Amino acid sequence: MQGTVAVLFWIFAVLAVAGGVGVVAAKNPVHGAMSLVGSFFALAGLYLLLDAQLIAALQVIVYAGAVMVLFLFVLMLLNLTPAELGSPRFGVGKVVGALCAAGVTALVVSTLVALPVRATPAATDFGTVAAVGRLLYGKFTLAFEATSVLLLAAIVGAVVVAKGKI
Repeated sequence: MQGTVAVLFWIFAVLAVAGGVGVVAAKNPVHGAMSLVGSFFALAGLYLLLDAQLIAALQVIVYAGAVMVLFLFVLMLLNLTPAELGSPRFGVGKVVGALCAAGVTALVVSTLVALPVRATPAATDFGTVAAVGRLLYGKFTLAFEATSVLLLAAIVGAVVVAKGKI
């Protein structure tokens, strides 16, 4: 069983990273958003491997479903022309960004390799509705409410920007 879990982990991990690279590398914002959806589904698979079924379901329903539909709606509502999307040239900013990303990746990988591997048992109610509810509406209430206000502001801002183009 452990071999199967390890293989599934690496499949989902590669898909998540490939989706992230697709988001950054896509010239078309809709293609980038679709790469992000693929990355969200891979993350849901990783959550399932951690026995966090509720979080995996929420990942698919909330992020891959509702939030990405909202993003795609806003992108299509803006109706950006290729000139407004910017030039696809390979400039200095992209080189600096790639070097910074490579440096951060090397730092993270070297840190993970240096860390000792210790298996800590998960809590018995990890990933359940009750455990998530206790944390979300207890310790993280302010963060939860701030996120909802931020999403509302993003929706209002998108409508205001799109209204000027209609």
